[in-house]
Amino acid sequence: MKYYMPVRVYDEAQCVSKHKEEIASYGNKALIVTGRSSAEKCGALGDILSALKEYGKEYAVYNRIEENPSVETIMDASAYGIAEKADFVIGIGGGSPLDAAKAIAFMIHRNSDNPDDLYDASLPADALDVIAVPTTCGTGSEVTGVSVLTVHAKNTKISIPHKIFPKLALIDGKYLMSAPHSMIVNTAVDAFAHMSESYLSKKADVYSQSAALTGMKLWAEVKDVLAEEREADAEDYAKLMRASTFGGIAIAQTGTSIPHALSYILTYDQKIPHGKAAGYFLGRFIAFANEEDQKAILKAAGFASADELNAFLNKLFGEYTVPQETLQRAYDTVSANEVRMHGSRVDMDKEKLRAVVNL
Repeated sequence: MKYYMPVRVYDEAQCVSKHKEEIASYGNKALIVTGRSSAEKCGALGDILSALKEYGKEYAVYNRIEENPSVETIMDASAYGIAEKADFVIGIGGGSPLDAAKAIAFMIHRNSDNPDDLYDASLPADALDVIAVPTTCGTGSEVTGVSVLTVHAKNTKISIPHKIFPKLALIDGKYLMSAPHSMIVNTAVDAFAHMSESYLSKKADVYSQSAALTGMKLWAEVKDVLAEEREADAEDYAKLMRASTFGGIAIAQTGTSIPHALSYILTYDQKIPHGKAAGYFLGRFIAFANEEDQKAILKAAGFASADELNAFLNKLFGEYTVPQETLQRAYDTVSANEVRMHGSRVDMDKEKLRAVVNL
């Protein structure tokens, strides 16, 4: 077995202010990578700026990361970081800013204006140091080497081949408190997809499965918050963030599987949020797992059956219809990918995949 997760993780209240000296130690000028407003609204950007200012560190802010960031955005941001002479990168936000921060750090380190470098697997995966401050509870990107970008030329999302782990992850549940409930639900379902897909991976081992199950048990404790059956408190927000991080630790070892691969098409074609798109397929995928694996996942997450899981997801998102042409494109894309089709312990074939896709 092999386990590699080189990120220093601080998971505690007020963790940015408690570790400001360490944050400031990574360089002389930070490129701060965020979306347009959420990092500021939740207070994470202010906390980071206070830490940098206290230690006399310079910074530049790039706050134009869109949902599902494109290669074009990465090139724009990296050109800005090069011009600003940034020597480390701080990503603040959900999966989009954190994934983008890794790709931007890679391109700045290369001093490159060639977008082909992002997908050139022959290049070394060297990058500027990255600090990750998650403000959503789904991606786990703060503890993975993964950077998923939108590639418009191929009409989908594709991970870059370079594994770029953040050096430091700062996890604080308070950054969820200002988030819309819909965003919390979307990202929390993404975290559950990470954990369950990782658990079922052929690459899974005792370490990754332990992380997945631990995260699912935390997730189960806040299901009623997701379903709006009670108000969240500070501990609930901390558990949501922690579950997401455990999901990231799991997929850092195994990668994701069929629900994620299918979801990229729904997100690209229909702009369905990523977690909701993955959740569309998740219950039907788990239903094809062997009895032992299915029981382990459902028990940890607090469900009696895959049908009960499906009903819960339908309650969260409501009934919605995905156009047949989008489902067909998702099916065609994944059914032609042997690695995706056979990367999990779920005995998948094209007929079962058709059922998972709901064609």
